[in-house]
Amino acid sequence: MLRSGLSERRPIDDLKRIEAMVQHSNLIITARKDGELVGVARAITDFEYCTYLSDLAVDISFQRQGIGKELLRMIKMQTPNAKLILLAAPASESYYPGIGMHRHNHCYILDDIADLR
Repeated sequence: MLRSGLSERRPIDDLKRIEAMVQHSNLIITARKDGELVGVARAITDFEYCTYLSDLAVDISFQRQGIGKELLRMIKMQTPNAKLILLAAPASESYYPGIGMHRHNHCYILDDIADLR
């Protein structure tokens, strides 16, 4: 089982929702060691203009070995013309600039349709 800390921000107790999240993603790359899942990158992409990275998770015991960076490289290889876009978890904000990603200041989020004016 992948132990990455991703469960802090994902509805892991809602199996139906997790299944839908995976089912509706169109690009998933995994990292395995001896058949055991140690990392995953899950994205939604049009393969030409933008790729939204929904999840990047590496098992805690396998972190700091370049697995996350390699998963991102593999996503980018599948979508070479598309911009790779993500929302960083607070604990991961320093990771992404360290591997060459750039901060973008023009991101907006709408969580609830009732907030739409």
